[in-house]
Amino acid sequence: MAKERLQKLLAQAGLGSRREIEGWIARGEVRVNGKVAILGTQADLTDRIEVRGKLLRLQDKPFERRVLIYNKPEGELTTRQDPKGRPTVFEALPPIRQGRWITVGRLDINTSGLLLITNDGELAHRLMHPSYEIQRIYAVRVFGGLTPEQQQAMLNGVELEDGPARFESIVEAGGTGANRWYHVSLREGRNREVRRLIESQGATVSRLIRIGYAGITLPPRLRPGQSEALDLDTVNALATLVGLPKQSALKQAPNAHTQRRAAQSYRASRGTRLARRQSRK
Repeated sequence: MAKERLQKLLAQAGLGSRREIEGWIARGEVRVNGKVAILGTQADLTDRIEVRGKLLRLQDKPFERRVLIYNKPEGELTTRQDPKGRPTVFEALPPIRQGRWITVGRLDINTSGLLLITNDGELAHRLMHPSYEIQRIYAVRVFGGLTPEQQQAMLNGVELEDGPARFESIVEAGGTGANRWYHVSLREGRNREVRRLIESQGATVSRLIRIGYAGITLPPRLRPGQSEALDLDTVNALATLVGLPKQSALKQAPNAHTQRRAAQSYRASRGTRLARRQSRK
């Protein structure tokens, strides 16, 4: 087996996104054959790889790429753990046998809607990377609405503190009273970019929902706090979009027993989250 860059090898095994793993390596948390790894270290499945002193058991078997869509509610974080004990999206996800769940980008605590989650770190990395220009679509409610001049300014591009930014499209989507809804699209994923673009025009965002990512739309049937697995054709379409090989049919499709166990796990975690929230009141 040919050696590959360490971060790519671990991402393909579902250990995390490539960016996350690069952080482990930069902090000296990864060893290969007893030596501290550096960015650029190469390895294969025959090497002894340790992360924070724990030996990894990478298996040379077909990797089963999985992708979920999750309807993130407001108030949840996209981090794995929060020192303040606030709820995270990972508490609501079904169990996984191979790798671990990785979010494709983040939504801030006050933003709800579509979040893609996968066990394929390389897929997550490419779907987030600016070079692939993946489209994101948001429904945004603006207090007082936006004038045609304000909309055109954001389509032309404005200078933010971290560089120029622009919306690819802005479509009016109705509203009542002082609040107006718009559907906006862009091909970057910078921190709070939608909010900052609108605030650059002196306007105020009163609600923000992501409704599309990489051609995947948020299903109306999917309630906040619920997840749904994408079918093989859709997963392969995502992989093709970012230049990854397609995957053949899964070796073992989930049976009714597996689905019941996943549902029980979801209900249990959901109940835990609700109890936790009640205890904070």
